[in-house]
Amino acid sequence: MTRGRFIAFEGGEGMGKSTQARLLADWLQRDGVKVELTREPGGTPGAEAIRNLLLSPPGEGWTPEAEALLFAAARADHVARRIRPSLEAGSWVVCDRFIDSSRAYQAIAGGLGDNKVSQLHRIGSAGLLPDLTLLIDAPNDAVAARLAKRDGDTSDAIGGRAADYHAAVNAAFRDFAHAEPDRFAVIDGSGSIEEVHQQVVAAISQRFEVMA
Repeated sequence: MTRGRFIAFEGGEGMGKSTQARLLADWLQRDGVKVELTREPGGTPGAEAIRNLLLSPPGEGWTPEAEALLFAAARADHVARRIRPSLEAGSWVVCDRFIDSSRAYQAIAGGLGDNKVSQLHRIGSAGLLPDLTLLIDAPNDAVAARLAKRDGDTSDAIGGRAADYHAAVNAAFRDFAHAEPDRFAVIDGSGSIEEVHQQVVAAISQRFEVMA
């Protein structure tokens, strides 16, 4: 059986990753492709339980080290119980966030260092990487307006961090894509939902044998 493809969507807050992941899954399914649409942190019962701990932390919240370990634990369960089995069964996996989010948020913006976070991934998930990572990027002012509309005065423990933290996250994603152009496709997220989707479809069609 042919192994499925693993596609991840990355980007900072308010980039439209979840919407675009769903649209890509729908487009692939219309072409007859078996698709598992999933997210991080989450995707399995255990990882979803950890997601709740991360986004609504108890007490004073997590230290950067504890946060990185929790993300790695959630990912390890997700990879072992859902992502790898789906790929081996021939399904495509479309995931809203993966390891590059931990690298951007915890390693770079959080100051832990890329080597430490990447080592956790090698231990917990055997270093699995997507076949293609779609980085959605947009100007900061456009994203700020989207977040205000989406979240109002409320946000989770990570989304509610300071603007300089999120600026560092977005810069880290851009640096990753620049350093690894074969693994990333950068998508201009400043257009309409349909315009962004068409860019996603074009990027997938250029890399893989699916109908456009």
